[in-house]
Amino acid sequence: MVNEKHPEIVTLCGSTKFKEQYLEMQKSLTLEGKIVLSCGLFNHADGETLTETQKEMLDELHLRKIDLSDSIYVIDFDNYIGQSTKNEISYAKSKGKKIKFYSQEKIRQMENKW
Repeated sequence: MVNEKHPEIVTLCGSTKFKEQYLEMQKSLTLEGKIVLSCGLFNHADGETLTETQKEMLDELHLRKIDLSDSIYVIDFDNYIGQSTKNEISYAKSKGKKIKFYSQEKIRQMENKW
């Protein structure tokens, strides 16, 4: 539970091809006073090849990050949500976590400028 002593913990979820958006949101949420859990590597953006065992292990680690979190922030740049991210959203919902979406936040920011 979030309170004055414990800042909100947020896990970033989404395709690792959106490295720039991950870093943008990590910075933004950190400056809002939140603890941000993110990817340990950006294999799609950086062109790294992983074994199936590594992919499975990283997927499991990300679910544990969601367990530690109060909420998740979905990096759905260009409204893209892949199967792994869909699984993370379903998992977060099943655990009662709050869910925010990058695309919705960007729309709100644009509306506030009008």
